[in-house]
Amino acid sequence: QVQLVESGGGLVQAGGSLRLSCAASGRTFSGDAMAWFRQAPGKEREFVAAINWSGGSTYYVDSVKGRFTVSRDNAKNTMYLQMNVLKPEDTAVYSCAVGRSIAGPFSSSWGQGTQVTVSS
Repeated sequence: QVQLVESGGGLVQAGGSLRLSCAASGRTFSGDAMAWFRQAPGKEREFVAAINWSGGSTYYVDSVKGRFTVSRDNAKNTMYLQMNVLKPEDTAVYSCAVGRSIAGPFSSSWGQGTQVTVSS
């Protein structure tokens, strides 16, 4: 059974940094694209960043460009999201998903995710 487990969230002041991890298990994900999504209270889930199978191509929503960096380690079946210069509007539950290509579509069990809270 495919499982994606997110970790690394926390409470940070505006301007701070966090590094999220998404550990995949159940099968090898080295051939899949992977993506980060986030959902703030009372808002729809939104796409944040995606990375192709090799890590050679990435894509970001405009609001995080230049601040967030997505990467992956296929040997560890893990994807990361380095978040710098965090803003209060980045506060959300962050979840990861897998897809056929960097263009999606992406799927996930949308489990607990990891909470990121940025204080002003």
